[in-house]
Amino acid sequence: MHVEHHPLIKDFPELREQLHSLRETDSHFAQQADEYEALDKRICRIEEGTETLDDAGLSALKQQRVLLKDELARKLKKKAGGACCGCCGG
Repeated sequence: MHVEHHPLIKDFPELREQLHSLRETDSHFAQQADEYEALDKRICRIEEGTETLDDAGLSALKQQRVLLKDELARKLKKKAGGACCGCCGG
């Protein structure tokens, strides 16, 4: 089974500069981005079968990843100076 990672840089390539800048200047953003990346990797390990977790637990992790990604996307788009596209409710 092919499992796809969702790193922030892959999902927001047009915001590469903002991502790098926020990681360097905003410790809370950097912590959230690190948390997102770790969560994404854990979800992939579970989907690959390397780590086990029941379906409800996996669903909860995926929901947590979505919420975290939405918050990070709002911050990235704000840093870019553009209006959010509405994809994340921002």
